[in-house]
Amino acid sequence: MNRFRPVRTMVAAGTVLAAAGTAHSAWNSTALRIPPPDPPPVTEYVSLLMPVRNEAGRVGPALRSLLAQEHLPRAEVIVLDDQSTDDTGDVVRRLCGPYRHARVVRGTAPKPGSPGKAHACHQLASLARGSVLVFVDADVVLASHAVASSVALLRSTGLDLVSPFPRQAAEGPANRLVQPLLQWSWLTALPLRRAEASPRPALSAANGQFLVVDATALYGCGGFAAVTDEVLEDMALIRALKRAGGQGGIVDGSRIARCRMYDGWRDLREGYGKSLWTAFGSGGGAAAVCALLVWAYVVPPLAALWGSRWGAAGYVAAVAGRTLTARRTGGRCWPDALAHPVSVGLLVVLTARSWLGHRRSTLTWKGRPLRGWH
Repeated sequence: MNRFRPVRTMVAAGTVLAAAGTAHSAWNSTALRIPPPDPPPVTEYVSLLMPVRNEAGRVGPALRSLLAQEHLPRAEVIVLDDQSTDDTGDVVRRLCGPYRHARVVRGTAPKPGSPGKAHACHQLASLARGSVLVFVDADVVLASHAVASSVALLRSTGLDLVSPFPRQAAEGPANRLVQPLLQWSWLTALPLRRAEASPRPALSAANGQFLVVDATALYGCGGFAAVTDEVLEDMALIRALKRAGGQGGIVDGSRIARCRMYDGWRDLREGYGKSLWTAFGSGGGAAAVCALLVWAYVVPPLAALWGSRWGAAGYVAAVAGRTLTARRTGGRCWPDALAHPVSVGLLVVLTARSWLGHRRSTLTWKGRPLRGWH
């Protein structure tokens, strides 16, 4: 029986890791900042900025919610059409037409091989006049008080950037398996309050779906111009801001924003393929993180199938952590949490596929090839 001792030890260690992750997510759930539900009017000039590219079929609800923001007596809305090849330009111009504080501009092309979003955001920041800049993606629908609440949180905390993480609307098997891992990952692994001030790259997180940033701090760190070659421009921006002495991070946006990133497996696969290769810093970093995830969240459930009590405990810990983070961020708990080992396994497969595409220079995003950029 001694020959099985290393396996039992491995399973037990994986269970301990899973339990530690769940305990940390429980702690983070109490520390997660929440924008106020009834904010006062914002006295500052606020710029609401939306980059769009080939979003004709989905931009309507997001842009309408941006145009309808309340408690902003001094605000502008700027939509940048990032070289769209569909009817996006016509759609956004029609929606913005009745609003005197809104305008649409045609963006310039990014460098060949660049994903383009950071370049679009840089153009928007250059046009903006506000002391607070709010960047919103074309698949994010905001509550009417979302911006005012986020600005109130930004100013009351003294932070330079807050990233209200929207509730992720996941429909279909692939989305329900993978999308909840976004909020699960940072609630489980990132010490949120410590991360706000830490300059360490590993302790930095932001979500470009909805970013609220002090204009002076943004320009002081070089802004999006400093990260135009980055695939994960939101992560690169928060790291640049911290290197310049700023503070910021993720806050709870589940009550004020909703995002539906992908419509099905193909969109999800291409979206994650675009960026997962750079999410962990290097190929070695990606391999290490994937190995750790498999150890904690796949090995124990597999051992449980063979009657391991340690494995069963690890599976329960994993499901408990997934359930906790789903409840805290407005996600679906059941029965989705039961498939957490499958979710983690699929994430590992997507990461490997992303790295393979990067090595072969076959990655694309919205019709643009991604070649050689970090």
